[in-house]
Amino acid sequence: MPILRRSAAALLLSLCLPAALAAPSYVVYESGNDLGTVMEAAKLAIQERGMFINNVMHLSEMLDRTGKDLGFKQKIYEKAESIEFCSAVLSRKMLAEDPARIVNCPFVLSIYTLPGKRGKTYIVHRAVPPDEIAHSPAMADIAAMYRFDNEGGRFRSREERGTQMVRAAVNRPLTAVMPR
Repeated sequence: MPILRRSAAALLLSLCLPAALAAPSYVVYESGNDLGTVMEAAKLAIQERGMFINNVMHLSEMLDRTGKDLGFKQKIYEKAESIEFCSAVLSRKMLAEDPARIVNCPFVLSIYTLPGKRGKTYIVHRAVPPDEIAHSPAMADIAAMYRFDNEGGRFRSREERGTQMVRAAVNRPLTAVMPR
């Protein structure tokens, strides 16, 4: 029986590992703006693109509260919030291609600061795997919604609303940070 379990575990690992190593599961950007500025600009950019904000989660407050209850003393974030949002059009296209992609709903943009790292705000979102971008028009559209290019990286006016959401969330250029 132990040999069968080890074989099954090895098979499962061999199937999952290549996918896990193929591409990072999230993308992190760094901004020199304060969290409040980035949050408000991100909300505006989401709404200007015709998407609906479902919820804003105050994650650092929850982690601080539950950490104390559980005896954890380390403060993970100075402040962390996540914006859950939805695009009826993008979601519908994505799910029509593959109903299992429901795991991507709602879309989430998380914004946080770290203790001891003053002047830096981080923006993170799920990465869309390159093979999905290449083979799925809907996932290519979702990747474009999140994509950041380093041209200017400033807040865009309503007249410039066609720009990417993450770029629109800051006033200064962002620096891409590789996933840990």
